[in-house]
Formats: sequence, structure tokens, C-alpha cells
Amino acid sequence: MYIKKLLIVLAFLLPSFQLDAKDYPASLFGIFSDGVTLNTRSIQYAIDYIHNNGGGRLVFHVGRYLTGSIHLKSNVSIQLQEGAGLIGSLNPWDYDRKIFTALIFAYDQENIAITGQGFIDGQGRLVARNIVDVIHKGLLKDGFRYDRPEAESRPMLVNFRNCKNVLVRGVTLKNAASWVQTYDQCKNLHLDSITVDSKAYWNNDGIDIVDCEDVKVTNSYIDSDDDGICLKSHDAAKACKNVLIENCTVRSSANGIKFGTASYGGFGHIRIRNIRVFDTYRSAIALQAVDGGYLEDVEVDGLQAYNTGNAIFLRIGERVAGKKGRLENIRISNLYAEIPATKPDAGYEYEGPIEDMPRNISPSAIAGMPDALISNVTLKNVTISYPGGGSPHFAKVALDTLNRIPDRASAYPEFSMFRELPAWGFFIRHAKNIQVDGLTLTCAKKDFRPAVVLDNVHASKMAGVTVKEPEKKDIYHASRSTGISINGQPAK
Repeated sequence: MYIKKLLIVLAFLLPSFQLDAKDYPASLFGIFSDGVTLNTRSIQYAIDYIHNNGGGRLVFHVGRYLTGSIHLKSNVSIQLQEGAGLIGSLNPWDYDRKIFTALIFAYDQENIAITGQGFIDGQGRLVARNIVDVIHKGLLKDGFRYDRPEAESRPMLVNFRNCKNVLVRGVTLKNAASWVQTYDQCKNLHLDSITVDSKAYWNNDGIDIVDCEDVKVTNSYIDSDDDGICLKSHDAAKACKNVLIENCTVRSSANGIKFGTASYGGFGHIRIRNIRVFDTYRSAIALQAVDGGYLEDVEVDGLQAYNTGNAIFLRIGERVAGKKGRLENIRISNLYAEIPATKPDAGYEYEGPIEDMPRNISPSAIAGMPDALISNVTLKNVTISYPGGGSPHFAKVALDTLNRIPDRASAYPEFSMFRELPAWGFFIRHAKNIQVDGLTLTCAKKDFRPAVVLDNVHASKMAGVTVKEPEKKDIYHASRSTGISINGQPAK
């Protein structure tokens, strides 16, 4: 009985083709490991051969295997042994373009994998330099915004779309010229024990998951020059559903974990557990519905954030005119965060921009819209430490002028988007049924603002609120709000 149960568990954890895969050494197909020979055609021939002969693993042993774009096929996995690396070509014309440009493609395939202790190196900085060169020569048409090629013109490392039963395990992915890896409309996707070390260029999102179902991201380390783990919804008819993100560490020059800068469809039944975020410029956790889609049933439990620009940012926007998002049923528990006075991503090769100034240190925020309230949010056992030091002589929003804070419905969503906010700890606006059970806010230096400000908040209860700051004053201010109690007392 025990053996039978074990086999059932293994069958769930691994795509079935992995259990009896036949191994094919790369050398069998004349694939060279010298780092000089361009192996694109040989690697593609090997993938096609294995695919046409019942499936199996293409095994790369120690060495550097130079290649342009390759296309993974059903029932084929790439096995990178320790010391083996796929190296992206520096020639822009060695890369194929589908919806995006990438080193490894898989569209409409199933039972595919990239595994092992080896690495994939996109040589992104040098590839991007060469793309700039061909743009300047007029050989490639590109918008060239911000003095750099568009993200779609630069190769990511992995681009899988509409695939089933996908496993990426153990490998290191580094130095992408664009987003590191994007999984779009895939089902049964598992990323486990991977390392992302990608700070080579702009838009280096560590992991992008787009409209995927039944996803696990586990036991991984992400260090990226953009959002660490990013969920998106590009299709109004689809959604990211049934997602587990667990036991991961993230460092980012943008957000640690972020949903929704593309939120046309939706996000539902998401579990985020035991996450560590550090040296991260923007928010540790950002949940956003700004393009007309929905975001619901999200649980964050056990998130620790150190040297991070912001702890929590929840946002409804209206970037598509006439289409407001919906954000509800969010549970955040056992969160600890330390917010620094200085720029937390200092030292990155591509730091986050200094923007939305002047402002004092921003609080965490729950910010809906006047006619689209964020609802049913639970905060339990949340502790956030701030540096304090806010000065009214630098920037100030008077508590009797909260209605002057713009809603910025169409703006790109980030925690600093409202510029100066009137609280140092938590700002909640356009929301209802916010339930707090244990919230500790610590301010190291005197700050002229109250810890908590509520504006157009209704039917909400905040219990166990503890504020520690050098100067005693009112801990909260409520405006245009009804049905509010704080520590058992009705809000004034």
C-alpha cells in the first residue's frame, strides 16, 4: 500500500514522460560544447528526432553550447547536467520572432521540461547592444523608447505558450535581454528549485505567468532587474487560476511579487506562502486590478520583507476607459516588513527610477476607486517598521483636504503613484469590509503624520492595532467613512 501511494505522488509531481524517458547525449547529434560553434540547427534536429521517436531527454554534459532560437516539442525535455550551459548567440538574426523573441520556444506542446543543475545564459547585455546597432542601421524597425529597443525585440530565455504539463527544475537562468521567462496560457506548470540571476538589461522580470492554470512556483531564488514573480492576464476571456507560490526568496529592483499590471481577465485561487523579499525597490506584495479584470481569493501567509520600499499595495484602477477592475477576498497574514529611509535597490546595475517626488516615505496602501471599492480584505498578524522622519516642510497633505488626493484611475499602478500621502503606516481609501486582527506599526523617528488614515472606508473593524512612535498623538484619522471601529472603539 505504501509503494502504491508513493507512485501516485510521483506521478503527480512529474509529467508522466519523465518516468521512463530515454536519454540522448547531445554529442550524438554533432552538438559542440566549445562555446564557439553555433549549434542551433543541430539542437533543433535533435529535438525533432527525439519528438518523432517517442520522446526522451536531450542531455547536455559539461560545456558551453552556443545557440540561437530552438523550439521544444512534445514529450521532449532538455537536461542540463552540472556545468552545462546553453549560451545565447550575440547575433540578433539568430533569434526567431513569434509573439515575442526568445531563446527557447514552445507553443502548443505538452509534456516538456528543462531540468538539471546546469544553466542558460542569454548574454543579454551584449545581445541588446547588437540589437541597438541594427536598429541604428535601419535594418530593424523598433519604437526604441527610452533609448532602448522594445522588450519584444529583445530575446527572453524561455517563452512557452498554450502548453500542458511543463516542468522547469533545478536550472539557473541568467542574463536575459528582456523578460527572463514567460509562460502564457499554460496548464499544469511547475517551476521548482530554479535560480534566476538576471540583471543584464531592462525588463528583466524573473518569472512572468500569464493566464495560466494549475501552477506551482516552489523552492526558488529570484534576483532580477524588474519584478521578481509577476502574474499577468492579457486575455479578457482567461485568467491565472489555482496558483501556488511557496518557499521562494526574491530580490528585485521593482516589486517582489506583483499581480496585475496586465489585468484584462483575472486572477483567482492564489496561495502565496513562506516568501522572503529583500533589497527590493517597490512593494513586497502588490495586488492590482487596473485593466477591467478581477482579482479574488488570494491568500498571502508568511511573507518577510527586509530593506524594501513598501510592504503592501492593493489597487483598483481604470486604465481601460469604462472598465474598472474588481478586487476582493484577500487574506494577508503573518507578514513582517522593514522599510528603509534610503533607496533599497542601490547598487543594482539598472536601479529603479527616482520618481513621484516630492514625497515622504510612503505607507502601505489599499486604494480602490470611488465607484469600485476594494472589499473583504483581512490583515492578520502584520508588523511593519518604518524609518519615520516625515516632514511637513518637505511635502504635506492636510487631513482636511484628503479629497484633493487624485485617484489617478488611468495611471500605471505603483505604491508611489499618489506621491505624498497623509499617513506614515497605512493609507486605506475607497474600501469596505476591511478586517484587521493584529497590526503593529513602528516608526523609528518622529513623523508629523498619523499612523493610519481612512478615507471613504466602510463597515470595517480594526482590532489589535499597536502603534509605536517617538511622539504620542492620535494614531488614526477617518474621513468620509462609516461603520468603523478601531481597537473596540467607534472611529470618530
